[in-house]
Amino acid sequence: MRHLLGWVTLAVYICGLNADLIAHLHHHVPAITTRSCVFPFTYQDGLYYNCISIHSDFAWCSFDSNFQGRWRYCTASDPPRCTFPFYFRGQQFHSCTKKGYVLNRSWCSLTSDYGKDKKWKQCSPLK
Repeated sequence: MRHLLGWVTLAVYICGLNADLIAHLHHHVPAITTRSCVFPFTYQDGLYYNCISIHSDFAWCSFDSNFQGRWRYCTASDPPRCTFPFYFRGQQFHSCTKKGYVLNRSWCSLTSDYGKDKKWKQCSPLK
């Protein structure tokens, strides 16, 4: 009987540890919001034109142009958006262009002056 009591005590102790461990590892999941992210935004001396995963396992974005602690996880609808018109090599573009891209794919600037900021993204292959 004494051994049974020892096993029961051990089982209760282990179950208690597991419950504490599970509670500790279970992270709070923030509510999903449709609030728009602001691009570009400043975070820790960096200017970001798309979602980032700094200090996070998942990409996130800021609700403010200068990060104020208000953020959300990114979704597929959060990619950086092209800025039109934009200037590249002295020429103004109102849509995606293949000029200057060695792979002959279309691209666009994320700012109004690519020559100054060097921020860009690849456009859809259909454009």
